[in-house]
Amino acid sequence: MLSPPLYQLQNLLSSPRFTMVQQLRTTWLLEKGPKLTDPEQVGNKFARQVVLAREKFPVPPLVCVPATVFDSVVSPVLASYPADAEVAGDLAAHARELRRRVLGLEVPDELRHELADRLDSLAGSDGLLAVRACVVPRPGQGHSGEDSAQDPFAGLSDSFLYVRREEIADRIVACWASAFNSEAVIYRDVRGLDPFAARVAVGIQPMVMGTRSFVAFTRDPRDGSNRCVIAAAHGIGEGVVQEKADVDHFFVDSVSGEIEAQVVIKTRAVGFDPGRPAEGPVAVPIEEGLEALPVLTDTELQEITALAADIEKRFGAPQDVEGTITADGAIHLVQARPIAVAPECPTGSPRTEGGAPAILWDNNNVTESFPGVSSALTFSVARELYEVGFTDLYRRMGVPPATLRHNRPLLQRMIGYLDGRIYYQLGSWYRLHGQIRCFRPLWSTWEQALGVAERSAVRDAGTPARRLRRRLAELADVTEILLRLAAHPRRVRRFLRWWDDYHPRFADVSAMGAYEAVQAYRELWTQVSRRWGVTLVNGVFLFTATWAANSLLHRWLPQADRSLLNGMLAGGRENRSAAALHSAVALASAAAEDPTLRAAVMSKTNPQRLWAQLTAGSHGEDFASALREYVRVYGDRGLHDLKLETLTPRDEPWTVLNTVRAFLQSELTVQGSRAVGQEVRERAERELRARCRNPLKRTVLTGLFGAMRVLLRVREDTRFCRSQLFGDCRALLLRLGEELAATGRLDRPRDVLNLTFDEVLGAYEGTLAGADLRGLAAVRAAELARWTDREVLPTRLETDPDLPLAVALRAVVGSEDGAGGGIEPQPGTAGSGAAAPGVLTGLASSSGTVRGRAKVVLDPSTGADECRDRILIARETDPGWLFLMMSAKALVVERGTLLSHTAITGRLLGIPTVVAVPEATDLIADGSLVEVDGSAGTVRILDEAS
Repeated sequence: MLSPPLYQLQNLLSSPRFTMVQQLRTTWLLEKGPKLTDPEQVGNKFARQVVLAREKFPVPPLVCVPATVFDSVVSPVLASYPADAEVAGDLAAHARELRRRVLGLEVPDELRHELADRLDSLAGSDGLLAVRACVVPRPGQGHSGEDSAQDPFAGLSDSFLYVRREEIADRIVACWASAFNSEAVIYRDVRGLDPFAARVAVGIQPMVMGTRSFVAFTRDPRDGSNRCVIAAAHGIGEGVVQEKADVDHFFVDSVSGEIEAQVVIKTRAVGFDPGRPAEGPVAVPIEEGLEALPVLTDTELQEITALAADIEKRFGAPQDVEGTITADGAIHLVQARPIAVAPECPTGSPRTEGGAPAILWDNNNVTESFPGVSSALTFSVARELYEVGFTDLYRRMGVPPATLRHNRPLLQRMIGYLDGRIYYQLGSWYRLHGQIRCFRPLWSTWEQALGVAERSAVRDAGTPARRLRRRLAELADVTEILLRLAAHPRRVRRFLRWWDDYHPRFADVSAMGAYEAVQAYRELWTQVSRRWGVTLVNGVFLFTATWAANSLLHRWLPQADRSLLNGMLAGGRENRSAAALHSAVALASAAAEDPTLRAAVMSKTNPQRLWAQLTAGSHGEDFASALREYVRVYGDRGLHDLKLETLTPRDEPWTVLNTVRAFLQSELTVQGSRAVGQEVRERAERELRARCRNPLKRTVLTGLFGAMRVLLRVREDTRFCRSQLFGDCRALLLRLGEELAATGRLDRPRDVLNLTFDEVLGAYEGTLAGADLRGLAAVRAAELARWTDREVLPTRLETDPDLPLAVALRAVVGSEDGAGGGIEPQPGTAGSGAAAPGVLTGLASSSGTVRGRAKVVLDPSTGADECRDRILIARETDPGWLFLMMSAKALVVERGTLLSHTAITGRLLGIPTVVAVPEATDLIADGSLVEVDGSAGTVRILDEAS
């Protein structure tokens, strides 16, 4: 039931005499004067906007229908509502009836006339308005009400955007009616307020046609810490606050200005569609090329942070600021309200749940370099290379030093260590690559190369003007890349000359003392930090050529399949990986020419003893010299050669004989290997001539394919250098492990693998926190053993940033110890798994169609004989798998991209290859008869017989 005082008041308000007198005295619109800052007239929301506008903050002009109009027009209608006990006892039912009655009202003619006088100047050229409601505090209680410091509730009254002039009266009435939204009535009741004693003011402003919007909290609302938290999305703010858009989150330290970002792939936004003007805010597409970029630049984030801080200073309390950015880059404020923040969390206190967005991890691409579980030493060296290498890349691509300093925390966490497995932290990658101004056209190509491309949303081509702007932006970006490309060949040659001169000094570190080894390691990484970016800049150019080739193929030759591109990438000048392969083939060919030597190589003599005999010249100095030279030049290339715990031919040179035996049995020759690639290329060139009759277009495509071949060769050359870099680090750190073991700091030299390089060097440099290296190594060794026995983590996973990673991972895998329970294999992102019964799909990487029995290889120690004339099925491969690939008829792997080692090797060997086939090792039984179509990217399971 309504309380007696309120019921009597409503009876008074409903009298005809009161209504006539009230309407004569009503001020229908407020546009200036002191009443515009009176919360009891216009509400806290609009009073605060007026205060900010008068102090030159970028707030749109405002006129307000004050709460006194609500008192005059709406309250009498409410007073006539009968206080029916049955209905009044149900708050929601009562609210719905009052809302229905208010929606039946008409705006008084006086108000219509005053609006008509102001709308021409207010609506502007677009003719669109924003109409918002605000619940006004009761007389004498201006400190309360919506958006007040005591009760900063929001979202319980209605707002209407993109309102046309003819709709304005209906929208005002709808704002009045929102005083009786069920949730608003229930909220007031829970707060101990009279649930139906609400008054509403209505603010009318020009509609700011924002293309991006944000909500900024001047303090972290989760724990009250002194950093600005900004949520931003494309389109208007409704997409952010109502979760109708994909939102990026930014955390800006208010003291240092350091920015942390959680950037998502954006496929949804809310905005205005000129083709549907009557529908108001609607779902709109994200402009092509912007999906992966941060919504806000670092400069904009700093500007918004400063603006929000000024607002906080003006009102003397933490603020929730909503704003939008127009196409010209101008920031407009549409709302500011106090926020209630939790006190700063004391040390060790748990943080609130549901705060920051989840951390997204992916190892679809990185597992090619670091498969399975890696040692702590491997992770620490890999993390250092990513940080210093990409810092040098961004520097070379024009990112300012100040931005690099701000983003150093992101550079330090490009990869993570999850249960011993190395993963990319995708948010860091997207944010960091977003620093490169000219990277915009390359996002989709980069994602495919990284193995994380998964967007399938249909993109609207946009208006002709938008398409023109996009094309001009792409042209500017490509022009910048081409200007940088001009100096690239010279820089690559200089890098390779430097490395070929520098690397040999680490060929034998056995005589180095600890001090010398520490200094050599430090100097090595000083050089790497200044030079390694060249190898990564090459990737930007490769992505550009790939993007251009794919775009033009799609436009000019829409009927051509992947085989044309794959074929055009075959052949060309020999890269260092191919040279390593051909050098091993040459050793096998030399052994094949001498029956005695062949017999010796193929014998079951102890490999170490046989190696000693052969390199001592037992079968001729020429062959002995060739073996030693192979190890000197190619000794760092082996199975999983980036993992410092693995042994390479540099460590165990006699293992080279396994490769030589495999090639002896395959009867492959260097000439034959090169001829295969050349034949594939010539076939593709004939197809290109047949399909593309226009000589100019054909010349452009041929040039792009040639550029891709050169850039791919540089990529493989520098990757080979990377294997050598890790080989040098392995040698130096294991040498220090020997010294630590000799002085009793470790039990065994290889225990150093369970330390980080900082800990190893710190033991000598005085920067090690603690001295028990033996105990630390033992703990890590036990962890590594547990991780090795656990079920493989998903390729893609999310973790809660409010939890320590080990705890968050237990939530992911659904078990107490994080070992297995609940892990569901996740499909890869490039392929789509089973497209039809018995058919798996992936990324076509090397053309041709063959049938054969499957050989599922999970451990590369499998002998080459077992893969002979079989279809090799694996999770991933690395350059050390070459001797297995040489024996296979076709290659099928779960991971990889068009630019991955497996794809490149398949083209080099001229055998059908399909990569990115999700769950191939689970879905294809060992011994199954399968058909691989490297042109279509399909793997057909013909039978399950072994």
